[in-house]
Amino acid sequence: MSSVWYVAYGSNLALNRFRCYLSGGRPPGGMRDYTGCRDPSEPSQVLSVWIPGGLVFSGESKVWTGGSAFYDPDAGTQVAARAYLITVDQFADVVAQEMRRPPGGEFALAVSAVASIVEIAQALGPGRYETLIRVALRDGVPMLTMTHGEASALEPAAPSAAYLGWIGAGLREAHGWDAERIADYLSTAPGVRGVWGREELVAAVER
Repeated sequence: MSSVWYVAYGSNLALNRFRCYLSGGRPPGGMRDYTGCRDPSEPSQVLSVWIPGGLVFSGESKVWTGGSAFYDPDAGTQVAARAYLITVDQFADVVAQEMRRPPGGEFALAVSAVASIVEIAQALGPGRYETLIRVALRDGVPMLTMTHGEASALEPAAPSAAYLGWIGAGLREAHGWDAERIADYLSTAPGVRGVWGREELVAAVER
């Protein structure tokens, strides 16, 4: 199998932000330049999807500061996501870049080797985005995302305004939501809940 669906639930919901992983560059407001994939081609298809689970914000992002988004497959809610149909090698390079490893390197090759055969979950290491999750099959093609292996046990941490702004942009693109609807959706996530006030959250996702 040469292609997979990469299912994005964080800042990569926004296509222009995801393009930094594909073709390189630095997203506005970010603190990192991305190498890009060996193959910088655009996704052959893009879909708006929902997947079972929940969001958790945790850790300290070196790109945005504040907490990063993680997918918790065991949460009893739904996650608004976006699926990009890309090659297996592109997906491997995206995962590698999330872990600050080189496209086409040893880790990327390990991802390529298992991407099309993941049944439910595949841990490639203890890192924050080193567990692959198959959330569904679409026309026989795996729909995969990446997360921490124990997302439900992560200590919540508040995300930055810049990071929330990119997530908000992606939710507008993918699901057509306004700032109020985006704020409602994000306000229940650990790391946001009880930390970000309603008006502040609306202002952040309007950017």
